[in-house]
Amino acid sequence: MKQYRDIPVEILALQLAGKKDLDVPYILRQVEGWQRLRHKVPAWAAIDELEYPPRLSLEQCSGEAAARYKARIVKDVLERNPELPRSMADLTGGLGVDFSFLAPLFEEATYVERQEVLCELARHNFPLLGLPQARIVCADGLDYLQSMEEVGLLFLDPARRDGAGRKTVRMADCEPDVCALREALFAKARFVLIKLSPMLDLTDAIRSLEQVVEAHIYSTGNECKDLLLLLDREAPTGSQPRLVAQEGEQTFSFSAEEEANTTPTYVAHPEEFLYEPGPAILKAGAFRCVATRYGLHKMHPHAHLYTSANWVPEFPGRSFRVVDTFTFNKAELRRLRNNLTQVNLTIRNFPATVDALRKKLKLREGGNQYLFATTGASGEHLLILGEKV
Repeated sequence: MKQYRDIPVEILALQLAGKKDLDVPYILRQVEGWQRLRHKVPAWAAIDELEYPPRLSLEQCSGEAAARYKARIVKDVLERNPELPRSMADLTGGLGVDFSFLAPLFEEATYVERQEVLCELARHNFPLLGLPQARIVCADGLDYLQSMEEVGLLFLDPARRDGAGRKTVRMADCEPDVCALREALFAKARFVLIKLSPMLDLTDAIRSLEQVVEAHIYSTGNECKDLLLLLDREAPTGSQPRLVAQEGEQTFSFSAEEEANTTPTYVAHPEEFLYEPGPAILKAGAFRCVATRYGLHKMHPHAHLYTSANWVPEFPGRSFRVVDTFTFNKAELRRLRNNLTQVNLTIRNFPATVDALRKKLKLREGGNQYLFATTGASGEHLLILGEKV
C-alpha cells in the first residue's frame, strides 16, 4: 500500500482501473484515509498497518490536537480525584480517535459503536495503537448504558444534525438527547465529558445540563473546533462552571461571575496596538475580563476590539500595529481612498455589512493590511487601519 500513498486518489483510480487482480476500492479507501489523516491525526498515519473507513467517518473524526486536549481535561480530572475508578466508556465510538487518546489514562476502557464496520476497524487498529485496555462493544450506546457497570468517566459525542440533516444549535435537538439522559448517565459515572459543536448555544447548554463544572471551547487555526462540557454528579444543581477558552496553546480561564463584575476602561480612539480576540474567547463570552486581565482598553461595550500603547504579545487572538485611523467625514474618506486600493475589511459593531462598506469605499479584498470598521466609546464611527504584528 505504501507505494500508492503519495499519488492523488483521482489519478490512482485511473491508474488502477481494470486491474482484476487487485481490490481497487479497498486500495483507494486506504490511500485516501492515509492522505486525510497524515495531517489530521499524524500519530495514526505513522502506523503503516492501520486500516481506514469510508470518507464520512474520516471527515467526522476529531483531529489529533483536539483529541489530545480532551485527554488533558480528563487527566486533570483523574489527578484531582484519585479515588475514581480507573475505567471509562465512550458511548459514541465512531472512528475512535478521541477514544485512542483517552483510553491510555485508564486501566479499563470500553469503546461502544453500533456500526459493525467501525467495530471491525477498531479490533484491527486498537492493538496497533497500543491500547491493551480497550474493550470493543458493538451495540447502541444507549442500550449499553442501561446494562453497563459503573465507571469513572463517560464520554459522548452526540450527533448534531436534525432529521433533515440541518445543524442544530440547541442541546435538546442533539441525538442522543443528553439532557434527557443526565440521570441515567450519572447512575453509571460521576463524571461525564460531552463533545458538542461550537455552533451550539453555550448558555443554553450549561443551563440545560445543570451540573456542568467546566466548559471548554477549543480553537485552532482561528476556528472553533469543539465545545466540551464536563459534568459532575456531585456538583450543586445550577452551579456556575469554570469557562476555559483554549486558543491553540494559549489558555484563558474565567468565570461568568468574574465577567459580570469586571468593568474595563473604554476609549474613543485606538492607541498604538489593536487586538481582535480569537474565536474561543468570543464563544466563551470573555468580552470584558480579557481586557482587564491583559491591561487593555476596550473600544466600545459592544465592539470586541481592544487597544494598548504597548504590545501585549500573549494576547489570545490577533494583534495589529495601528497604521492610521479615519473618521467618516468626506475629507477623511478621500484620504483613505487615496492611500488604499486593497485591504482585508472587518466589521465590529458597525451599521453596515462588509460588502456594502467595501462597495462604498471602493476597496478590493486582500493584501497585507487590515481595516476595522467599528464604533469608539464616544459613539463615533471609525475605520482603523492596521498591520499584523
